[in-house]
Amino acid sequence: MRSTFGSLTIVGLVLLGVAATSPALADSLSAEQQAQASAEPISVKVNMARILRISAPAATVVIGNPGVADVTIQDPQTLILTGKSFGETNMIVLDSKGQVVVDTSLRVVLAQANLVTVYNSGARATLACAPACEPTVMLGDDPVASEGVISSMSLVQGMAH
Repeated sequence: MRSTFGSLTIVGLVLLGVAATSPALADSLSAEQQAQASAEPISVKVNMARILRISAPAATVVIGNPGVADVTIQDPQTLILTGKSFGETNMIVLDSKGQVVVDTSLRVVLAQANLVTVYNSGARATLACAPACEPTVMLGDDPVASEGVISSMSLVQGMAH
């Protein structure tokens, strides 16, 4: 996935997944600290989005495997990272001159809170239980069960229009 937003630049704070509140904070990180931060992958849960605020604007963001994660530049200093499938990929951020500013790993993981996995004759289904258990669509579930949940959701959404 490649997203472009004008003539912009970014700092290494996106590596930390942290919001920088001022340019002074970005300047306070040494090159060694920024390089160390790049070793830690940014984590996002599958089927969830995460906001990454950065202290300087981004020009281009590229995701190595868009089947695993996606990124959108919401505004020059806000990236929206979405976990699409379990796994690991990388994210490269380029400045307005096309120079690599950030090259970091992204890890998409399972959101386990309030989920129950049911196995029936080898078929897997996931239930979201908060507080009552209802079927949900999760990567790796039995396609027949997932199709039933999707059909039901489509029917309800169609009635709302």
